[in-house]
Amino acid sequence: MSLSGCIWAVWHYPALLFADYNSGTQPAFALTCFTLMVIADSFILGWLRLKSGSLWTATVFHASHNLFIQAIFDRITARAGRSLYITTEFGAGMVLTVGVFALYFWTRRKEVASAGSQ
Repeated sequence: MSLSGCIWAVWHYPALLFADYNSGTQPAFALTCFTLMVIADSFILGWLRLKSGSLWTATVFHASHNLFIQAIFDRITARAGRSLYITTEFGAGMVLTVGVFALYFWTRRKEVASAGSQ
C-alpha cells in the first residue's frame, strides 16, 4: 500500500467529515471510496513523477482530476436514487476506474527508478 496515498487521504478527512466536501452519501461509504481512490491515485501519480522526473505531471494530473470530476462530470450527472453511490469522487465507479489504471501503472513499475536509488 502506498504510504503517500494514505497520508494524502487522511489529509482530506477533516473536509470530508466536518465540511461540505462530500457527495451526500453515507459518510462511511464516502470515506471508504475516497480513501481507496486516493491510494490508487498515488500509484499513478508516483509513476508519473518518477517517470518524468518532475512534480508538474502530478500537479497537472491532480488539477485535471479536480476540474473534470468536480466542475464538469458532477454537474452533468443526475443526482437521483443511488447514482451518488456510483458517481462523484466518493462513489464506487471512481474507485474501480482509478483502480484499473493504478494496476496498469503498478505493472509498469520497473520502468521507473525507485526514489531510494537516486
